[in-house]
Amino acid sequence: MKKFITAIVLLMLIVVGFLGWRMLGPGTAFSGESYFLYIRTGMSYPEVVSLLEKDTVLQSPGLFDWMAHRMDYPANVRAGKYEISQHMSVLGMLRMLHNGRQTPVHIVITKFRTPEGFAAAVGKKMECDSAAIGAFLHNDDSLSAFGVDSNTVLTIVLPNTYTYFWNSSPSMLLRKMYAYYRAWWTPARIAAATARGLTPTTATILASIVEEETNMPSDKGKVASVYLNRLSKGMRLEADPTIKYAMRDFELKEVFYAYLKTPSPYNTYIHTGLPPGPICTPSEATLQAVLSSPTTDYLYFVAKPDFSGYSNFATTFKEHEVYAKAWTDALKKQRAIRDSSAREK
Repeated sequence: MKKFITAIVLLMLIVVGFLGWRMLGPGTAFSGESYFLYIRTGMSYPEVVSLLEKDTVLQSPGLFDWMAHRMDYPANVRAGKYEISQHMSVLGMLRMLHNGRQTPVHIVITKFRTPEGFAAAVGKKMECDSAAIGAFLHNDDSLSAFGVDSNTVLTIVLPNTYTYFWNSSPSMLLRKMYAYYRAWWTPARIAAATARGLTPTTATILASIVEEETNMPSDKGKVASVYLNRLSKGMRLEADPTIKYAMRDFELKEVFYAYLKTPSPYNTYIHTGLPPGPICTPSEATLQAVLSSPTTDYLYFVAKPDFSGYSNFATTFKEHEVYAKAWTDALKKQRAIRDSSAREK
């Protein structure tokens, strides 16, 4: 009898040990380092299981289902992006899923030229697709909470890395960016903008033009001063990058005279003042260059003929004509050399 009881206890220990190993030991069947499970909003438990089975994530779907019901997971499915690492236990998976411990999504904002481009890039990383984000960015009623409209919305999108949950809504996306924007615009920066006759919104619009005009840090403040001087005199900005934006041709290498007639509120050759919104998301460095721009008498600038990327600045049109001719002659010479090389080939 004693031997029989011992055998029963031993068998029970073996069964418990086996079950414990199955629950706490490796429960995955895929070969990669990790598998990302995307549970869409409204997805049911059977749909989650079906997805795991389709992608052969589990060693034992039956054990997963048995444990899931005992942990009440079917009634507590939470949307999100979850990283299941190789050799993760079934218990570990279910705890993660039940508690909604999502893997964060990092969105790196650099330069975007249009709301559509922004929506397309962000939509690739989030549950809300580009169409949903785009619709939000064009809804003035939704945007009013952030003090912007569909033209100015990108003024509150500062280049940075933002962290979200995968199932964040378009409103949540913008809310975090807006918080960073509000923090960036300190009282000192607002005062610097005010001193130049600008607001955070108009300073960002001007910075977007400067961003597209030059890559040279030492020239950015001077370029900003040119446009500020034109604004104060009621002159048209006549900024070539606004023509590219109006035409939606950002690969355009040269702006010809015919392009200057492009009908668009963003065409600063036709309309006086700043365009109704930014033509890109400017860097913080460019924004700061606008806010610390020097006081000058410059009204014109043109690229230097040495193709260094720097510009020659002028206070009079006569002086500007000299610099412009030097740049035009350099371009003609460069084209002639390029054409000659092409013919020789």
